[in-house]
Amino acid sequence: MKTEYDLSQMKSRKNPYASKLKKPVTMRLSEDVIVYFKKMAEEDGVPYQSLINLYLRDCVAQHRKIDITWPAKP
Repeated sequence: MKTEYDLSQMKSRKNPYASKLKKPVTMRLSEDVIVYFKKMAEEDGVPYQSLINLYLRDCVAQHRKIDITWPAKP
């Protein structure tokens, strides 16, 4: 094994996994939602942000939609 390698002649290429990387976002979540996912994550031994991501990914895979219609005022 060489003690040094000359990488100056090496050609660069795009990361084939770049499209699969997670994108950081800022979200405002209710305190009770955070507590719920942190507790569940602690029980399962996973980071709570990963657990939230898995839950949202499942929603995408199942094409779940939430009904956010508000009742009409009388």
